[in-house]
Amino acid sequence: MNGLKDTENLEIGRTVMKAESEENKAELDINRIRIRIHTRIQPWCLSIIKKEKNNKKKKKKRSFWFGPSEEKKMFEPQQMYTRAKTEEFDLESGETLYPGLSLGENQLRWGFIRKVYGILSAQIVLTTLVSLITVFYPPINDLLKGNSTLLLVLVFLPFIFLIPLLKYQQKHPHNYILLALFTVSISSTVGVTCANTDGKIVLEALILTSAVVSSLTGYAFWASKKGKDFSFLGPILFTSLFTLFLTGMMQMFFPLGPTAHAIYGAIGAMIFSGYIVYDTDNLIKRFTYDEYIGASVTLYLDILNLFLSILRVLREANN
Repeated sequence: MNGLKDTENLEIGRTVMKAESEENKAELDINRIRIRIHTRIQPWCLSIIKKEKNNKKKKKKRSFWFGPSEEKKMFEPQQMYTRAKTEEFDLESGETLYPGLSLGENQLRWGFIRKVYGILSAQIVLTTLVSLITVFYPPINDLLKGNSTLLLVLVFLPFIFLIPLLKYQQKHPHNYILLALFTVSISSTVGVTCANTDGKIVLEALILTSAVVSSLTGYAFWASKKGKDFSFLGPILFTSLFTLFLTGMMQMFFPLGPTAHAIYGAIGAMIFSGYIVYDTDNLIKRFTYDEYIGASVTLYLDILNLFLSILRVLREANN
């Protein structure tokens, strides 16, 4: 019995020794694998680290000698964004039509102004054509000049068209049709005035009017950008114009001499020069986007009356 127990104990001891030896072998194999991996990967990692260090040195050298490094280029979109924001701020603060106007409103306002000046240019071209026909086609001039009743009708006809024009100024295409009729009716009287005046004087008046209108319009835009307001001119100009109108009515009963006519024309030129600045300021700030017809008619009458006032001064000075 004791012999059997000893043999069993020996076998158990052998199996335990085998298991321990197998575990030791497995541990040795794992350690060998770790050593192999470490010895193979470590040089590769070291080479990668060395390459990264060399690349950083090269980038620093390139950035020092040739331009911005890659790290600086990563921040360029952000710099462009901040630069665009500052440019937008500069646009809103200094490049708008007047201070306090937002960028979107500024673009809409510029579109409205372009539309008004486009209509105004068409009116001036139509007036020029009608005046040229009246001047260079004598039968029309003789008919209008010889018939005082017809001439009086033509004088009051623009006022007849002006009432429905202002009423239907937002109704398309009625507004453009009435605007064309209004422009033609007022252009015929201008043509008669030019036909009975020396051509040289008409040309001088045209050049002077163009120069005055251009300079005053530019000044109004510049002053508006600087924050100046010309709304205070409204009551002053209206009172002056009403006085001028009463003086013109008195001329029908008490004719004035050449000097008084020249003074009358000079005062009229000053009043309508003020109206050009005042109405241009209203165009920039106060006219709504639907009032493009009213704005163009207002500026058209300012320019036309300025031309007639200058023409009166030059004609009386020539006489």
